[in-house]
Amino acid sequence: MKRVSVRVLVFSKTAGYRHDSIPAGIQAIRELGAAHGFDVTATEDASALTSAPWAAVVFLSTSGEVLDPAQQAAFESYVEEGGGYAGIHAAADTGYGWPWYGRLVGAWFKNHPAIQQARIMTEDATHPATAHLPPVWTRTDELYNYRTNPRGRVRVLQTLDESSYTGGEMGADHPITWCHPQGRGRAFHTGLGHTTESYTDPAFRTLLLGAIRYAAGLA
Repeated sequence: MKRVSVRVLVFSKTAGYRHDSIPAGIQAIRELGAAHGFDVTATEDASALTSAPWAAVVFLSTSGEVLDPAQQAAFESYVEEGGGYAGIHAAADTGYGWPWYGRLVGAWFKNHPAIQQARIMTEDATHPATAHLPPVWTRTDELYNYRTNPRGRVRVLQTLDESSYTGGEMGADHPITWCHPQGRGRAFHTGLGHTTESYTDPAFRTLLLGAIRYAAGLA
């Protein structure tokens, strides 16, 4: 019997700010796919989102309005009928005019302070994206503040300790990584991943792998 390959699409179209780390992110996900048995296609063509039976679609630092209304409707159907979505970093700075996407990503970007080191607290150590991490993970990244707190609508996996850096605006409860079911599909988001260096960090790459495996329904 022929093995049905797991196909993952990395979508990195930008209509706003464009992150220099996108090529490094694509390369990291390609390498994860080669090592863990899934096929990776990278594109900025929105028509590709529903042109193949993707196990998961990764929005890698997308920005602005990247899908037209017909593409939005097709992607909604893909996820609601069982597809997987993983949003990385600026995926939350995307689709402000698309209410369904706001529910999918969990919370929209508000602003961010300067890149700096911070303590990231592992709230859920049972998820494949965070099971490898220590209770407190200290790393350097661009740390998003969100317009709303997604807690209550999502399963929070990581929070930021705002006392460990400057510019946090969400207080004692600042989720930064989370997941949730969306219809028959699955959604994951992490606000981490601004820097190019993130994508060569073994711990962050393992977080990405867990995100993709969750979104694809493999874990």
